Amino acid sequence: MQISIQQKEKPHLERGMGIWGATSANMLTMIGVGPFITIPLALAAMGGPQAMLAWLAGALISLCDGMVWAELGAAMPDSGGPYTYLLEAFGPRSWGRLFSFLFLWQAIFVGPITIASGGVGFAEYAGYLMPWLHGWHVVAVAVTVCIVNTALVYRDIKSIGTLSIAMWLVVMGTIAWILFGGVTHFNPALAFSFPPQAFHLSAGFFAGLGAASLIALYDYSGYFNVCLIGAEVRNPGRTIPRSIILSIVIVACLYLAMNISIVGVIPWQHAMTSKAVVADFIQHLYGTAAGQLVAALILVAAFGSVFALLLGYSRVPYAAAIDGRFFSAFARLHPTKHFPTFSTIILGLISAAACFLSLSDLISYMIVLQIMLQFLAQCAAIFVLRRRKPASERPFSMPLYPLPVVVAMVGWIYILAASGVKFVLGGLLITVLGALAYFWRAKQSGSWPFAASSGVE
Repeated sequence: MQISIQQKEKPHLERGMGIWGATSANMLTMIGVGPFITIPLALAAMGGPQAMLAWLAGALISLCDGMVWAELGAAMPDSGGPYTYLLEAFGPRSWGRLFSFLFLWQAIFVGPITIASGGVGFAEYAGYLMPWLHGWHVVAVAVTVCIVNTALVYRDIKSIGTLSIAMWLVVMGTIAWILFGGVTHFNPALAFSFPPQAFHLSAGFFAGLGAASLIALYDYSGYFNVCLIGAEVRNPGRTIPRSIILSIVIVACLYLAMNISIVGVIPWQHAMTSKAVVADFIQHLYGTAAGQLVAALILVAAFGSVFALLLGYSRVPYAAAIDGRFFSAFARLHPTKHFPTFSTIILGLISAAACFLSLSDLISYMIVLQIMLQFLAQCAAIFVLRRRKPASERPFSMPLYPLPVVVAMVGWIYILAASGVKFVLGGLLITVLGALAYFWRAKQSGSWPFAASSGVE
């Protein structure tokens, strides 16, 4: 069932989130539990502390791609983000319909997968405090995290902004503790004990760098969360670009410092095999009670990332529904607090169901699907919009254009090539199914490319 609402009749979202709320929501999405569980994976992928190169590569790709998001988000501050960007860039009456539908299609998969990865990460890290957690217990904890966060997101944007800042403060406090421990106990001989041939530019080196960079990009992912709630951001032309760039720069510095701090205290050969490396790090410095405390704080970070992710992705089907291109139920808003109700509940429930997948598969499928159906398409959209509408107002115009777009595209293609055949084929299958679903729906509704010659869509 579809809806058709004229612009003047559309319900409105409230612009209640400022720069600090937006930046904290981005950073909560980015940090979460990711770096606390993936540092050993990156070290193992590259076989030593030269894995720091992957964090730098991830930061560069994220910063360049962030400028793409910043320019598009500032110019089109609507809910759903890329749904609007792709529709506008490639034409609302032609290819833009297909590309925006494919973004929505992948969001229905990627949103719950990404949210579930935070829930599963929470449950796995909880095993440090509760060693008896295994099997179905881990799944039950992850599902519970998704359900509780659905209840928390089910509220107005102003209180969500306040809650985001509170969770952000807990996350920053945890990282500050880690960095303090690293600085006061730092051993350069451990931190920079590179293995032989660590920087030999072989095929193995680049394969390892690609695998570690994919992990790093999972940890950086989320700097664009503000674009998904663009219609609820105050002064979006300034707030959206600033929150994106601030998030990336701050998190990149924190990740690099945290990695160096850990391998400067724990030999990287031991760190790469740890299941809870940060908790082991703090326990090594301050004892068992301190290790348990930092594990609890990391769980708060993981919980906060699920919260921020659900907030952003719940707005994507809402944006499509309000335009009459998705099921009308997703367009429902709370009558007094003005937030998407049905969309929030459905995304929360699907995310809970996705918690039955493994964390490694969740991460790989998330990145591959986003590259194939979102990131590369948005980079192309910048070129199209700049060519088709050169005089359009741009509240934020990326510096050194087109260099950041080119770097982002090359980076995404490199990561895609390093991700593995299994996940690329899975992404291609979902893409083909999405295209078939679009054309079937277009045939039923008589829209492009099956629109009548009269132009009725």
